[in-house]
Amino acid sequence: MTRFAPTRAANARESAPIATGTDANRITLATRLAAPEPGWDVETDVVVVGSGIAGLTTALHISRQSALRVLLVTKDVIAAGSTRWAQGGIAAALGAGDSPEEHFADTMLAGAGVCDETAVRALVREGPAAVRELAQMGARFDRSRDGQLSLTREGGHRRDRIAHAGGDATGAEIIRALVTRVLDATDVSVIEHALVLDLIRADDGSVAGLTLHVMGEGQRDGVGAVRARAVVLATGGFGQVYASTTNPSVSTGDGVAAALRAGAVVRDLEFVQFHPTVAWLGSRSRGQQPLVSEAVRGEGAFLVDDAGERFMPGQHELADLAPRDVVAKAILRRMFETGAEHVWLDARDFGAEKWRVRFPTIYETLLSLGIDPVRELIPVVPACHHASGGVRTDLLGESSLRGLFGCGETACTGVHGANRLASNSLLEGLVFGHRIAETIIARLGEPAPPPRAPVVAARGALLDESARPELQQLMSRDVGVLRDEKGLTLAAESLTELSRRGTGVPGTETWETTNLLSVAAALVQAARMRDETRGTHWRDDHPERDDEHWRGHLDTTLAADGTLTTTYVAIGSS
Repeated sequence: MTRFAPTRAANARESAPIATGTDANRITLATRLAAPEPGWDVETDVVVVGSGIAGLTTALHISRQSALRVLLVTKDVIAAGSTRWAQGGIAAALGAGDSPEEHFADTMLAGAGVCDETAVRALVREGPAAVRELAQMGARFDRSRDGQLSLTREGGHRRDRIAHAGGDATGAEIIRALVTRVLDATDVSVIEHALVLDLIRADDGSVAGLTLHVMGEGQRDGVGAVRARAVVLATGGFGQVYASTTNPSVSTGDGVAAALRAGAVVRDLEFVQFHPTVAWLGSRSRGQQPLVSEAVRGEGAFLVDDAGERFMPGQHELADLAPRDVVAKAILRRMFETGAEHVWLDARDFGAEKWRVRFPTIYETLLSLGIDPVRELIPVVPACHHASGGVRTDLLGESSLRGLFGCGETACTGVHGANRLASNSLLEGLVFGHRIAETIIARLGEPAPPPRAPVVAARGALLDESARPELQQLMSRDVGVLRDEKGLTLAAESLTELSRRGTGVPGTETWETTNLLSVAAALVQAARMRDETRGTHWRDDHPERDDEHWRGHLDTTLAADGTLTTTYVAIGSS
């Protein structure tokens, strides 16, 4: 098994803790969430937190291939994971003339020099079989008249390799199929409406379970402890750290924050992908925003400015289907040049029938917003969409802490590098969900009692939920698509001030807001340190990519005293 050495390459550079100049101005983060003592206790072999494609795949594969007891924990109901919002599809080399090597090349190019080549090869080689298995389990992908998968193209892909379902409801169909299978699995237990709080550490440093807050009835209500021999975090991303995002309200970085507090390494948080085409709603552009899938451009739509001029040709050889970071930056440049609040997506040539058949969900959403895409241009802007960084994991999905695994958007497997290739995220959840399951099965063997590690009572300051809008607005203003030293320093100072308002009382909204502060602080620290522009990290004061000094990763850890430390690790040294 591939294991990580302690973070510190021979040529590593280390940040000072995030601060404005003195220790007094340093952000001090909670190393555990203040919460009541656990009032209940359950045991299992494996606990999986999250019910998107990553969590469901992991839980299902463990249950189908072993006798291990699996407990699936989800923040909402089991079918409400972030995966259900995925529109475009899932990428894999499934079409005639395509190959894993071509998919590999496109992924590496989009990742801007910092993908893990071995992880990418695993993704593209194991991906086609994983998608076919998903179809065998009941996922109904769109097919042509001859029964072959209907494949389309998205940004950064040089082949039609995006499998989709329901036109533009791929995520919802995948979740339907997986949830059906999980609910049929007799050895998978489910706890809904549960927020993960903190991880439980055994005496040897390994992870031996977690604490939860459950909003339920009966014995499993309030704060409790789950004892487990392996923990899988598949809690999704942290899009709610920004004021405008495509992520649902549950995406508050709970898994990444819990891993940080437990001492795990998180990697490359500065690489946050902003989707180029999110419907602009004017004064309503706050919270979760409606996405206009990249597949719309894959079917022939194109971007224009206020004057009706196309601006992507000449920006990249793929024009409107360039990688997402290229398109998002081009949109912002044109907005800055013209003073416009948005640009436009032109899909009027589709006609009503194509909109209704190929993109029914997007079509109905736009009509509900008063936009008729058959006759009108669609106003669009970039908005926070996907985190390429997260809990650092190896090729088997294990973190820097033994017994703790990360999957999906919670993890940084290395497959996305500095910029995720469109529709690779669902594939990542499938492939690495399988890998994690196989690792856990091989390691744990048969069911057995988990270690009885102590649950340490947590005390300390929590950030009150009333601070969340301010946090989101400052992150969007100073740490969004366009960044520079002035804005990042201002963000650090603002987060420092927020961290001093530790007056919140334990509760779901306050725990979530404290998690957002933790993730935001780690993100800002990494973004300040990376003095270059690479992929989704755009530094206006350092506009060039600098492979000599920055072709590597930024690993962040949280010390027992609440201090964040970020270390640069060059490619090939970790």
